[in-house]
Amino acid sequence: MADLKQKLYEACARHLHDRITELTASLRSIQESANEETKSSSGDKYETGRAMAHLEIEKLQTQLAEANKMMADLNRISIKENSAAIKAGSLVFTSRGNFFIAIHAGEHTLDGTHFFVVSPASPIAQKMLGLKAGDEFTLNNRAFSIVQTL
Repeated sequence: MADLKQKLYEACARHLHDRITELTASLRSIQESANEETKSSSGDKYETGRAMAHLEIEKLQTQLAEANKMMADLNRISIKENSAAIKAGSLVFTSRGNFFIAIHAGEHTLDGTHFFVVSPASPIAQKMLGLKAGDEFTLNNRAFSIVQTL
């Protein structure tokens, strides 16, 4: 099972690495386009294009900063130690699904098992943190029973 936890951690790292690479390439492309554009006879069109490129650059920079923050958060998580109490880095099997508490990375299927990769700040993780196998909690009027934690 520790191998499964390692695989999920690596999937998160790949997800973030791919996202950072994609955002960096998009940012570079837009910056190059904005720098190459020359002022034409229609000044308003040029200024509008520059303004739109600037807004897109700001949006991408914000997304890149968030992805880098998520990578730093992931790097701080220790998956080596197993704890009875759920914490960041825990693999949690519940009556309503399986969760890896690390970063917000959506759904992953590994070794035939489906997992939701969630941030410790997510509502479901907030309900689970500190609980142990055998404990129960409710979220959105749905009862969850914790079957196993790693």
